[in-house]
Amino acid sequence: MAHDLVIRNGTVVDGSGLGSYRADVGVTGDRIAEVGRISGRGHREIDADGHVVTPGFVDGHTHMDAQVFWDATGSNSCWHGVTSAVMGNCGFTLAPVRSDERALVVRNLERAEDIDPAALAAGIDWSFETFPEYLDAVDGLAKGIHFAANIGHSALRTWAMGERAFEEEADADDLALMAGQLADALRAGAIGFSTSRTQHHETSDGRPVASRMASWGEVAALVGVMGGLGTGIFEGADAGMSAPDPDVRRRSLDRMTELSASTGVPMTFGLVATRGAGYLIDFLDEAAGRGARMIAQTHCRGISVLLSLRTRLPFDLLPAWADLRARPVEEQLTVLGDPERRVPYVEAAVHADYAAYTGVGAQARPPDFEGIRIYLHGLPPNPTVADVARERGVHPAEAMIDLCVETGGDQLFIQPSLYPQDETVLLRALRHPRAVMTFSDSGAHLSQIADSSIHTHLLGHWVRDRGEFTLEEAVRMVTLAPALAWGLDGKGLLRPGMDADLVVFDKDTVGPAVPTLVDDLPAGGRRLEQRSVGFLATVVAGEVTIDRGEQTGATPGRLLRRRVP
Repeated sequence: MAHDLVIRNGTVVDGSGLGSYRADVGVTGDRIAEVGRISGRGHREIDADGHVVTPGFVDGHTHMDAQVFWDATGSNSCWHGVTSAVMGNCGFTLAPVRSDERALVVRNLERAEDIDPAALAAGIDWSFETFPEYLDAVDGLAKGIHFAANIGHSALRTWAMGERAFEEEADADDLALMAGQLADALRAGAIGFSTSRTQHHETSDGRPVASRMASWGEVAALVGVMGGLGTGIFEGADAGMSAPDPDVRRRSLDRMTELSASTGVPMTFGLVATRGAGYLIDFLDEAAGRGARMIAQTHCRGISVLLSLRTRLPFDLLPAWADLRARPVEEQLTVLGDPERRVPYVEAAVHADYAAYTGVGAQARPPDFEGIRIYLHGLPPNPTVADVARERGVHPAEAMIDLCVETGGDQLFIQPSLYPQDETVLLRALRHPRAVMTFSDSGAHLSQIADSSIHTHLLGHWVRDRGEFTLEEAVRMVTLAPALAWGLDGKGLLRPGMDADLVVFDKDTVGPAVPTLVDDLPAGGRRLEQRSVGFLATVVAGEVTIDRGEQTGATPGRLLRRRVP
């Protein structure tokens, strides 16, 4: 019998971490049917000579809960080899939601995850209230990649408590409502339960998001629901895990360990590889020794925000710039390009005391010109603003303004977060067997972060340019490792009988492209689009969704429901 698709002459890197080998891959329906030398012809064939063929990549940390309603492609993840994504992280989901209280859900999302409320209002078909109804709605959408979904704590609280969710701890009746809805969500296929207890997550009116008002007893009771059903993963962390006081950290780590060990529920949390964060890596092994299962989510580069004249700049903090930034971009370019009219703005930017200003949420941050890089290439190295300023003999602020004008406002700049990466800690985390390279945040921070490209950054920078990992090691990090961590059956391995989610790329050229700004959100909102280079094809459920960098229009993606034992 002829296969529906044969990928011929490629080098198979199967996701196991074992050595690569040359083989053909035959696909019948939505499954891998044969791997080896295939003599028969396929109904469709891809010549992968000079390319590697791997399982589709899995991203365990996205926020595509809303985007899935208006974007059938799964952008930007789809451009970087991701064929399966887990959404509903950090306690932020669209459901459960009462039809007359949708604004409470939006309040949790719009600032903490920088998701345009106009896009949420215009782009979502609010045909659901309960979380099982939300899953059914997603199931019925056209999708270019697969999705699994957590149920979020903030949405669960506002559904059960209304406005009180932002002000009070839950009482017994509130908790019973939440526990019942959580159980219903898990039985309907939710992959887990997520929360946020970090001080960085605030609402649009400056209050903590709803999940931050929960007691640890409430969190423990809800995780206990998963333990009772024998299903699900808990995503989140006790806020004290990263506290500067070691005694507070110890108490937090202990109660996380005790909760996982007593319920049998695996727990996953973000590990930002900063100086001093090594104790969290040690914690992974310590917790395992005490009967808990902890999975750290790591990133393969420093978390950064992208700046531009068309979005935000450090100068937005300055009162002297307020009138200019309120004008249309083309008018700003005219003023800043005029030798006389630009003078007060350059002077303000050059002489500002940036230490007097702070930014929160999606607002601008004070600049470190030695750290802000000019986004010229998809992979490092990229020069700093200070480097270019020294070459031009001007102040870095003026160099940044000049680059904005010279590119018609399109130049992007990479501003590191307030928590700079420590490369030693980062590599240690990436190599740890209880850590998974994920955490793209795709679907959130659409106008300021483009981290869907962490998978191609891993392949291009850490494998090809730095040689820190073999190709086989890196592919396992983005395929089998996350598939096992999140319990995605059929994913992560290129073997007969597994799901036919595949990517074909050139290991010598694969990498992220430089992002661009596009205005294609519902209601005309703006987002960063970041594509990739080096991909020949992406296959989802046996269908080619991306062919030589272009969408085919196929939407074979599915909702991945977890089965309750």
